[in-house]
Amino acid sequence: MHQRLLKLKELLEPFGITRFYTDDWGAYERHLPPEQHTIGKANTQKIERKHLTLRTRIKRLVRKTICFSKLDKMHDIVIGLFINRYEFGVLI
Repeated sequence: MHQRLLKLKELLEPFGITRFYTDDWGAYERHLPPEQHTIGKANTQKIERKHLTLRTRIKRLVRKTICFSKLDKMHDIVIGLFINRYEFGVLI
């Protein structure tokens, strides 16, 4: 299971992720630097709110809609466009 954590950490590196908010699973403590790792739910609400907004506004992520795409590339494009608009106010 910790291989998945290491793979995820590797995938997040190019984005400059510097903080990790997790539960108390031991692998987090072993593989994340203490100055970047916070255990608890203090920031969970903000993160979950963003996830809910993403799922609500991008209907392509819901399989039962007519907009659902089977191509991963299309999901990546649509999610990227949404994040640019929602997070950064960039119209593309």
